Amino acid sequence: MGHESPTEDDTGVMSTETFVVSLIAISVFYDGSYYVYECYRLHMIYMIKNKIVLIVGGVLLSIGISWLAVSFLLFNAPLPKSDKEEVFVIAGKPEESVIVDKLKSQGFIRSTWAFNLVLTIKGKHDKIEPGGYFISKNLSAWQVADRLTTTAQMKWVVIPEGLRKEEIGELLAKTFNWSNEELNKWNTTYTAMKFDYIEGVYFPDTYLIPTSESGLDVAGRMIRHFDEKFAPYLPQFAKQNIVWTTGLRLASVVQREAAGKEDMPLIAGILWNRLLKEMKLEVDATVQYARGKTDTGWWAAIKASDIDEIDSPYNTYKYKGLPPHPISNPGISAIEAVLNPAETDCLYYLHDNSRQIHCAVTYEEHVVNIEKYLKN
Repeated sequence: MGHESPTEDDTGVMSTETFVVSLIAISVFYDGSYYVYECYRLHMIYMIKNKIVLIVGGVLLSIGISWLAVSFLLFNAPLPKSDKEEVFVIAGKPEESVIVDKLKSQGFIRSTWAFNLVLTIKGKHDKIEPGGYFISKNLSAWQVADRLTTTAQMKWVVIPEGLRKEEIGELLAKTFNWSNEELNKWNTTYTAMKFDYIEGVYFPDTYLIPTSESGLDVAGRMIRHFDEKFAPYLPQFAKQNIVWTTGLRLASVVQREAAGKEDMPLIAGILWNRLLKEMKLEVDATVQYARGKTDTGWWAAIKASDIDEIDSPYNTYKYKGLPPHPISNPGISAIEAVLNPAETDCLYYLHDNSRQIHCAVTYEEHVVNIEKYLKN
């Protein structure tokens, strides 16, 4: 009896056992290939990712190095080792571009473009106010932007011609946030230390004043400025035999009475005429000064009752001569008018409703002018 093949039955069909073994062999073959393929595929993905990471890393590194270089060249301090603090002044209301150009030209920033970018990033465009700022060239563009968009360390104060010292005090108190106590000291102490410096010497001009300066220091600053401005006129007063305090008192009256600089020589000439004739000046502005502040301000129009009721040496309707002190702080034009008055015979004057001046030699002519120019 011979040995029969186990792979086929008598009909020539593969047996079940053989089929299963074949399937297993095929499965092992193909699964192994798939595993190798998957390993290769994953390896390639890993390699590609590494390359991408390296490329991206290289790009980021290049950007970082470039940014550091740009930052150093454009945003960093122009002179990192400098410790000298300087005052950067912004006058008026210039365009922001003008301020930035000035920063660049004075060496406080490296680049106008970089500084504008800083302002954009910080949201601080149009936030720079006029004044004085203490900055150094060892500050970066970021630090300079921060300094210039905080409160200025020096502030501008404009003192108009013809204010009395109390009005100047109000302006200063508003600008520097003075307390009522400091304002009162300005009125009664800081400006009353010398007899000849009670009024008239707080020179009208534009000042840049440190916010840390006291009222006493501000008063001293204005007096020094007055001395500087008034000094060239002292020889002229001496030449005309006019005591400088007399000239200043008259200039303060002229300043308040004039409608403009054009009027000043004529008014000075008329007031000199009255003084030389020993007439009362009868000037409204002196009564306004004596009366003080009203609900409508320091220089509201006077009433007939003011002339009658105010008994003060400043009331030039009652007392002859000039008031004991200036009644305002006059400008140069008024001072020059006192030194160079118009030659006139007039003893009276008035301003019509359009502020045009009309003078008269006699009181009768003055009455006619009143009827003509003020009662129509």
